[in-house]
Amino acid sequence: MPTYAYKAVGSGGKPSTGSLTAENHQVALRMLEEQSLFPLSVEESQAVSAVTGRRKGVKLRHLTTLYQQLSDLLRSGVPMLRALDVLSSQDGSPLAMRQVLKEAREDVAGGDTLADAFEKNPQIFKPLHCSMIRAGERGGFMEDVLSRLSIFAEKQDELRNKLLGAMIYPAMLMLAGVAVVTLIMIVVVPKLRDNLNPAAFNIMTHALFGVCDILTNYYVYLIVGVIVAIFAFNAAKRTAKGQRAMAQLSLRAPAFGKLYTMVSVSRFCRILGTLLQNGVPILQSLKIARDSAGNEILAEIIDGATESVRRGETLSVPLGKSGMFPGDILSMIAVAEESNNLENVLVQIAETNETRTARTIETTVRFVEPALLMMMAIIVGAIAFALLLPILQMGATGTV
Repeated sequence: MPTYAYKAVGSGGKPSTGSLTAENHQVALRMLEEQSLFPLSVEESQAVSAVTGRRKGVKLRHLTTLYQQLSDLLRSGVPMLRALDVLSSQDGSPLAMRQVLKEAREDVAGGDTLADAFEKNPQIFKPLHCSMIRAGERGGFMEDVLSRLSIFAEKQDELRNKLLGAMIYPAMLMLAGVAVVTLIMIVVVPKLRDNLNPAAFNIMTHALFGVCDILTNYYVYLIVGVIVAIFAFNAAKRTAKGQRAMAQLSLRAPAFGKLYTMVSVSRFCRILGTLLQNGVPILQSLKIARDSAGNEILAEIIDGATESVRRGETLSVPLGKSGMFPGDILSMIAVAEESNNLENVLVQIAETNETRTARTIETTVRFVEPALLMMMAIIVGAIAFALLLPILQMGATGTV
């Protein structure tokens, strides 16, 4: 339920301020009346993050619902301002979304386009979404764009949820393994060390105790080092070279690089196909769809393809020269260009590859789980081996 900030006056004329949670504005007024308070102002609190101080974002599933509802209202003949009024007054919507829609309504009433109004809140409406909405406004097919944008957001949300859901167990397994090994190194190993004869130590034992000394004596430096490394990494990512290096790493990373590339290519194909289906010219569609790839290097490849198309060449040739697009996808694009059916084929490519990508994610995660278990077994086995050998040697020489 929404939270309301109020300023009121008590029965004795004493001013009072505070906040309360109520189903709507009328219920908030009634609650103040029950407390014998005369309200001077009752306003819905701003949905801002307590950490960053910025307006909170909105889950993708809420955006999916918003786009579909707005499309249905406009298709039913409801004017834009009235549609925004209806959507901004829905109690089931997140507070941040209702506030943004109220602001967008005022901006549109003042002469701005819906895309311009949404662009003022990039933490909720992504640049790609705003670009598609702007194309729909210019082309006169806003309802279709919103409907297709709803489908696109829903597909993206499903794929992300599958990835996050599949990684929960491996992440918990890794955290548990790190915690167990750290506990062994800090608590168990030092106690055993006092009962062992240094003459019986081998190279593995010395290495084990060296790591143990670092964890117990220099843990403060380790924590500070990790924090500094995280801040340095985040700072490097903001630079042009850092962003390009991250983009290159995302595409070339072992195992996950191919998966990341397929997700980006599928997203690009879906956006480009959706724009072409709605009558957006191909050059403008390519310019909008380049941002959907989410990778600087892929965006450069798409820019090159755009220039080639502007010169009258086909789309498949420059994409094929980049080496980033799989051969089967390039073949389908080439055939679609020859048959003048590119928009439908691109959407079909996205559908097929998103399904294939989801299966690949599940298969990859299934290999990650036993790999983590094996890694934990090797680490624990190495610790046990490093401790047991001195014990056995001391037993053989009678020095126990």
